[in-house]
Order: sequence, then C-alpha cells, then structure tokens
Amino acid sequence: MLLPAKAEVARQLRRYRAWERAMLAAPADRAVRATFEDAGYTLCVLMGKRCAREAADAAERYLCITPAAYLREQDERASVRAAARQGPSRSRRWRFLAGR
Repeated sequence: MLLPAKAEVARQLRRYRAWERAMLAAPADRAVRATFEDAGYTLCVLMGKRCAREAADAAERYLCITPAAYLREQDERASVRAAARQGPSRSRRWRFLAGR
C-alpha cells in the first residue's frame, strides 16, 4: 500500500481543521460548508477512508507513528472487520437451519 507524504497529510489535516472551525462558526454559510466538505473529501481520498472524521483520525495517527506501524495498525483493523463480517461459522449456521 502506498502512503502519502507526511507533509501533505499534515497540510490537508490543518486545512480540514481550519475549515471545520469556520463551518462551526458560520453553519449557515453555504460557501464555507462546501469548502469544508471539499477539504473532508480530499482528506478521505488521501487516507483511504469513507468518512471525513475517520480520515482525520487516521491522519492524526499516521502523523504520530512510523509508516510501518501505521500499516500494521490498518492491517489489524481490516482483519478484525473482516472477521466480524463473516458471521457465525458454517457448523453454527447448519445447526440453526436444522433446528427449524
């Protein structure tokens, strides 16, 4: 997996946080909201996340640790999510279906 340059991550995270503050100060301003959403989208693409909050959290973690440690952390999280998606084992499913 390719990782972005830490300087670029830091720059985009600062940009996202600045627009977040501006949006919280003026929530009715559509231009500020649009720019905030653009900053969030950029951070999502940069960090490979679906949600701007997740991307900001990932960027902060990435900036605090080594790239190798960040990749290990992401691999561990992915394996936990995959195990949770698989559901019950086959033997449990068959017992459930047989009990009907």
